[in-house]
Amino acid sequence: MKQQAIIGMDIGTTSTKAVAFDTTGKALFYKAIEYPLFSTQPTFAEQDPEVVLAAVLEALRVVASQAQEADVALEGVSFSSAMHSLIAVDAQGKALTNCIIWADTRSMEQATRLKESVTGHDIYLHTGTPLHPMSPLPKLCWLREHEPLVFARAAKFIGIKEYVFFRLFGEFKVDYSVASATGLFNIFTSEWHPDSLEVAGITPARLSEPVPPTYVFRSMQPAYAELLGIPASLPFVIGASDGCLANLGSKAVRPGDAVVTIGTSGAVRVMAKTPATDLQERIFSYILTPEHFVLGGAVNNGGVVLRWFRDNFYATEAANAALEHENVYELLNEKAASVPPGADGLVFLPYLLGERAPIWDPTARACFFGVQYSHTREHFLRALMEGVIFGIYSVGRALEQTVGPIEALYANGGFSRSTLWVQMLADVFNKKVHLTDTHEGSALGAAIMGMYGLGLLTDLTHASEMIRVKQTFVPDPVNHAIYRKNFAVFDALYPKLKESLREAENQNEHK
Repeated sequence: MKQQAIIGMDIGTTSTKAVAFDTTGKALFYKAIEYPLFSTQPTFAEQDPEVVLAAVLEALRVVASQAQEADVALEGVSFSSAMHSLIAVDAQGKALTNCIIWADTRSMEQATRLKESVTGHDIYLHTGTPLHPMSPLPKLCWLREHEPLVFARAAKFIGIKEYVFFRLFGEFKVDYSVASATGLFNIFTSEWHPDSLEVAGITPARLSEPVPPTYVFRSMQPAYAELLGIPASLPFVIGASDGCLANLGSKAVRPGDAVVTIGTSGAVRVMAKTPATDLQERIFSYILTPEHFVLGGAVNNGGVVLRWFRDNFYATEAANAALEHENVYELLNEKAASVPPGADGLVFLPYLLGERAPIWDPTARACFFGVQYSHTREHFLRALMEGVIFGIYSVGRALEQTVGPIEALYANGGFSRSTLWVQMLADVFNKKVHLTDTHEGSALGAAIMGMYGLGLLTDLTHASEMIRVKQTFVPDPVNHAIYRKNFAVFDALYPKLKESLREAENQNEHK
């Protein structure tokens, strides 16, 4: 009997990945294709949906070809995608706008206005999506106010995964998981939420039909089947959002298990059998399946903060490393490790890009606090790395206060390649941190969802058996005591600086 495989497609912010996994969860073939982001104005963050579609097609074509050449039986394709994207399309599915992604903050005014209203709070309690410019709901409000002709002309408002599936299959469908991150979807009824639609000024007819993440497409447009070199009848499972699938693909499927992902941005997420919202609106509550929910919070400032420091304060070292074909991040880890935990009292608020969870404030800004004459460049580097983890910990604390204690952490994303950073995570949380044998948690989660949707897996909880722990980090109690003191300073800083940061932002806008 031939070896069976499922391709997990992960449509991300800066690249799309296609990974073929066998039915034990072993990665067989891999292809990633990057694409640019556009920022024509300071608050804009967009992608060209046609460029993303081309990347999806090419990555899928390459991996499908590799599977065929290896005589592997391809059973289907399943999808993960980034959340919160918005594209206005006409009746033929042609894009009227670029894809407005999660990092776009143009709708700050609309989000703030809604967040401060009774209606906004009620919408959060029904949809589980915090009111923030990342969310499609305030983006729709912005489009209606600032691009009324485009808004009126649009037949549908969709996300990037819906765009891909419409082109391949001619159907407008959205999975419950991606829908649950729009601020437009009631997570308790699995239907579009009337109050959100009223605020946005649209009807359900202008959105895709919501379907479970196990929904299967089976009749691909012949031209695309020929382009991809696969049968038009090959099943495509719609899948779910990248954050929810990262939990599924990271072994964290039991209550008390949490996944910490730090790539460009970051997140803390736990699985639950029922949705839950927080009266302080600190966390999200998204759907994985109708029986599985993922609760947590995302931060804007993950690896992007370290990249900023590298480019601005270690540019010479980075250039030399590139010439020598060395990894500059290994050098940065060595430099940061030369400074003791706690960075001799230097504390960093990491809000370079504003912040999502738990404060949900796009006007928040970064700062170093407690600077002394004895602090060196390496102190600032260490404090920066610790500040990112403090931001993650503040989300984890809000999550524990809402849904119960976290027992263990599973780490993935680019930061998991840094033993120093992962040990910081263990020490700050004072919990064991496990690394699994795959860095592609969302792609594996998509493949697992595909197996489940196609009947190759009978229970999603069995997915944890496919994923192996390769290393465990144990917290150091001495370091934890130091970090507790620094976190107390960190935790008090933002509330004290909040109004000053907003005033500074308003002054910059009116210059």
